[in-house]
Amino acid sequence: MLLKTNTIDVLIIGAGASGLMCAATAGYRGREVWVLDHAPKAAAKIRISGGGKCNFTNQVVTPNDFICQNPHFVKSALARYQPQDFIDLVDRHGLEYEERELGKLFCRHRAGDLIHILKTECDWAGVNLQLNTSVKAITKLTPKTLAEAAFRVETSEYFIECQSLVIATGALSFPKLKASNFGYQVAKQFGLKRISNRPGLVPLVFEGKWRDFCHQLSGIALDVSISTFDGQQEKCFEEAMLFTHQGISGPGVLQISNYWRPGQPIKINLLPKLDVLAELMRLKQTNASLVRWLQQFWTKKFTQAWLEMFPIATKLADLPNEEIERFAQQITHWTLYPSDTAGYDKAEVTLGGVDTDEVSSKNFEAKKVPGLYFIGEVLDVTGHLGGYNFQWAWSSGFAAGQTV
Repeated sequence: MLLKTNTIDVLIIGAGASGLMCAATAGYRGREVWVLDHAPKAAAKIRISGGGKCNFTNQVVTPNDFICQNPHFVKSALARYQPQDFIDLVDRHGLEYEERELGKLFCRHRAGDLIHILKTECDWAGVNLQLNTSVKAITKLTPKTLAEAAFRVETSEYFIECQSLVIATGALSFPKLKASNFGYQVAKQFGLKRISNRPGLVPLVFEGKWRDFCHQLSGIALDVSISTFDGQQEKCFEEAMLFTHQGISGPGVLQISNYWRPGQPIKINLLPKLDVLAELMRLKQTNASLVRWLQQFWTKKFTQAWLEMFPIATKLADLPNEEIERFAQQITHWTLYPSDTAGYDKAEVTLGGVDTDEVSSKNFEAKKVPGLYFIGEVLDVTGHLGGYNFQWAWSSGFAAGQTV
């Protein structure tokens, strides 16, 4: 049976945040746009992010909030489509949202409200959304004019010929949501370099006694500062840490996981807002209770577990200063060696991706392959926790949508 051939202006593969943003932007320019996705629902990652409320941007976004081999790459897109631009968009649709710590913006009710806005924008822009549709092959054509198709895409149902082909397929995190390496395969097909991948914004796990220690404290959260050395400088984040059955998670841990490498230590200050040694010396002088002092900041269960792991006489007045200094160092420089990350199943993002040297920072077109674009997480751009990765999706999708 002969498959039907559809000829359009723009084909976007991937119905996630960046793909839908790009589709609506291009559609409003009068381009005929189709979006394909092999998943049964659009924007599944938006739906589950932020505990189902989606941290969709941050009040303040700078290039320093991103990890990329080329730190200058993100500047153009972020300048052209800023957080306020997206806030204005959701305001026009009446989205109810709330600001949380560190400028994070979340949907007040559910992430589905944001997905509805994106799909509505695509509807208004005349975008054709095709779900449950897998791509079998991509062929580069040789157009004689700019108006002719540059690519031929084969699905199980039909062929699509298009002038512009946009890869917005995301990356490897959350495989249960049908995440795949499709975008990397396309980059390889067309000879584009890729930066090696690893899980990002991901919990850290331990073996042995530290795994047991964390397991018994599972569910307890502490405000800490956590740091590691990324090979060039120390990276430090002061946010919450959560104990899990296998190790540690929480915002501070997810942040540091982007920089931690196997074999490297992490250092945790369990009381970052205090001069711990000075406080302990004051306790020694006043003969006050160490346990009662610790329980001002920690739960009873964590205090007990800590004192079992790092025993010290509870009457500090009887101890030499050296012993108190050692105990203060244990609290402020708790050094741990994670055995691994929790992997792509638990990772919010994927580090690495298509090398940004291969694409234009202005419109995201592949330098070697005219008409081929890469946007969103498939690129070697990873934001910190806090809405930065979604802002990258909006900014990169908008920038490409202005050109395709």
